[in-house]
Amino acid sequence: MCLDFFRLSYISPATGIYCRGWMYIESTLDATNELLAAIISIQRHTLIFRPHLFRNTIKRYVFYYLPLLFGVIYPVAFYMGTIVFYPCDNSDWDFTSNMCGDTTCYLTKNPALAMFDWIVNTALLAIVIMLANIVLIIKVIRQRLRQQRAISWSKQRRMTIQLISISSLYLLIWIPSIIFGLIQQISPTDEIDEIQTDYVEDLTYFICLLIPWIGIGMLPDFKKWMLKQFRRLRKPPNAIGTTIVRTEAH
Repeated sequence: MCLDFFRLSYISPATGIYCRGWMYIESTLDATNELLAAIISIQRHTLIFRPHLFRNTIKRYVFYYLPLLFGVIYPVAFYMGTIVFYPCDNSDWDFTSNMCGDTTCYLTKNPALAMFDWIVNTALLAIVIMLANIVLIIKVIRQRLRQQRAISWSKQRRMTIQLISISSLYLLIWIPSIIFGLIQQISPTDEIDEIQTDYVEDLTYFICLLIPWIGIGMLPDFKKWMLKQFRRLRKPPNAIGTTIVRTEAH
C-alpha cells in the first residue's frame, strides 16, 4: 500500500473503506509485533530460569500458549472496535498523504482512547521489551557470580549481543513515534503531523526488516556461510572459448 502511494503520489482507490482497511492492517500488525515481542521477552526469563514450569500441561498452556494467543487476539479485537466499527466519514481522510494522513478517527475524536492506545499499546510495550532483555542479562551474570562460577563470556556474548540488539532496535524505532504521537495529542500542529506522517511512521518498517537479521546473524555458521557466498561472487568466472584442433597430413 505504501509503495503504491509512492508510485502514484495519491491514494488509490480514494475511499474511506480502503483507508480504514489500511489503518486497521497497519495498526494491528504493528501492535501484534510489539506485544508478542514483549510477551516473548518476559517468557524468556521462565524458559531460562524455571524451565520445569512448562513441563506441566496446564501451566504450559496458561503461562506460554495463552499469553501468545492474547498477543494476537487483543490487537485484532482492539483495532476492530477503534478503527473498523468506529464512526467515521470520508472527510476525516487525506487522500493526498501517505497512510491517508494517518488520521484515524478515534485519534482525533477521542483523546482519552488515543492516549490509552499510545501509552498501553506502544510506549509501555517498548519499555517492557527493553527492560525485560536488559534485566535478563543482569540475572544471568548475577547467577553466575552467586554460584561462584567463572563467567564464560564466549558463551554469553551471543545472547548478550542479541538481546541488546533487540532492545536497542525497538527503543530507537518506537521512541520517536511515541514522542511525536504524544505531542500530537497534547498540542497538534501541521508541522509535527507532516514530520510524523512522512518520516517517523515509516521507521516501524525497519523492525520487520532488521529483526530476522538479528536472529540469523547470531547463528554460529551464518558468518562462515556469508563469507563463502562473497568469495564465490568475487571469484572470476571461467573463461569460455573455442579450441582449434590441428592435424598434420601424412
